[in-house]
Amino acid sequence: MKLKNALIASLAAVGLLAATIGSAQAQMVLRFASEAARSDPQTAGGEKMNELLKAKTGGAMEVKVFSDSALGHAQAAISSARGGSIDIVISGSSNYTGIVPLLGVFDIPFIFKDTAHAYRTLDGKVGQDIMDKLAEFNLKGLAYWDTGWRELTNSRGPVNSPADVKGLKVRTNGSPAHNETWKLLGANPVPMPIGELYTALEMKTVDAQEQSLGLLYSGKFYEVQKYLSLTNHAYSALLVAMNKQKFDSLTPAQQKAVIEAAQEAGNYQRKLNNDNVAKIIAEVKKAGLQVIEKVDPQPFFEASKPVRQMFTSKYGGEDYIKAIDAIRDAK
Repeated sequence: MKLKNALIASLAAVGLLAATIGSAQAQMVLRFASEAARSDPQTAGGEKMNELLKAKTGGAMEVKVFSDSALGHAQAAISSARGGSIDIVISGSSNYTGIVPLLGVFDIPFIFKDTAHAYRTLDGKVGQDIMDKLAEFNLKGLAYWDTGWRELTNSRGPVNSPADVKGLKVRTNGSPAHNETWKLLGANPVPMPIGELYTALEMKTVDAQEQSLGLLYSGKFYEVQKYLSLTNHAYSALLVAMNKQKFDSLTPAQQKAVIEAAQEAGNYQRKLNNDNVAKIIAEVKKAGLQVIEKVDPQPFFEASKPVRQMFTSKYGGEDYIKAIDAIRDAK
């Protein structure tokens, strides 16, 4: 009997040890979808988030980054994140305006004075309040990262003023504020997923595109464009969001680790993006793109003023606009 009991105890100990080892080896792998190219700072940011999350959880959680629209273009990836087949999605904040129209307030042209003003807004109460509205659509907003200032490239001719824009077929990401801006400037906005853009520019389906220098460079769109005008007409944020059911299933410690990792990786990605600007301008010049660096923003600002009224009449948000203006003017 003693031998039998000892054997049972021994087997139980072995089973407990195996269970413990299995638990230690078990990992939660979060699928992270990005529409940007592998070489874009979005991917570097996702890999940094993975590094941080693994460190914060002792290796129990990690992030696997899927770039180049591998898990679908922006709208498909956002939908998949809502449904749970993707855990985390990163996309321009304007790509979420179909479910949370108020996110489009950040797309209003010239609403931000500079990058610091944008960061203070996004990382403060205004940004958090609007991001929290994603919860109704089964998404947990984690952090704002950086796309950067939107610039215009085209294949027709140099753009120095709104008059030079008239008649251009400009690819947009579908943001109502962006579309209205280009209509007011006399262009023809054409909403299109970024994964289709290179071919569309090459085939002259569209003449122009407007987005950040980082995406211009990582997507190699400069290969099929002739002119770059540094218009800085709008700032664009990236928004990192997680399937809410997945987030809610985590322990409080895990939730804290995920949010902290996303925010700290965002700081890293922002710096990387901003540090690359001068280098990208130099590189696209070498590639043959004619760069118009001194564009007077005032005529573009005046022409696009009605976008504010259009936005608030359709979606509200007057208080948010006032708050953003107050942040800009604060000392």
